[in-house]
Amino acid sequence: MKREDPCHPRHLGAVAGIALLAGLALPAMATAEPVSFKEDVVPILKIRCLECHQPKGEGYEKSGLDMRTYEGLMTGTKFGPVVLPHRVLESELVAVIDHRTDPKIWMPHKKKQLSKCERRTIRFWISQGARDN
Repeated sequence: MKREDPCHPRHLGAVAGIALLAGLALPAMATAEPVSFKEDVVPILKIRCLECHQPKGEGYEKSGLDMRTYEGLMTGTKFGPVVLPHRVLESELVAVIDHRTDPKIWMPHKKKQLSKCERRTIRFWISQGARDN
C-alpha cells in the first residue's frame, strides 16, 4: 500500500490549528496519519541537512550534530538535544528550520529554507513522539 503524502490537504486542519492556537493545537497534530522517520523524515534530512551535519561537515564541526542516524539526531548537539518528543514548540530543530532563532543559526545554513511541507512533516513526526519508525 502506498503511503499518503504527509502534506496532503487532509492535514491542513492540524496546520490551521497551529496557526490559530499555537501550543493548544498539538493534539490536533497527533491525529494526523503517522509520520515515518525512515520514509518521511530521513529523505528530508538526506537532501537538506546531511551535507553539513555529518563528520567533517561544517554543521557537525560547530555543533556536534550528526544527522546520519536516528540515534545521532536524538543525541543532539554539544549544547543539548534538538528534538524533544511530543514538544514541537520547544524542539530546537523546529526553531532553527522555522527561522525563529538568531539568523546565524537558521537552517539549512546559507541555503533556502525548508519548504512548508518539509517543515510540517518534521513537526508532525515530533508531535507524534519522534519515533524511530
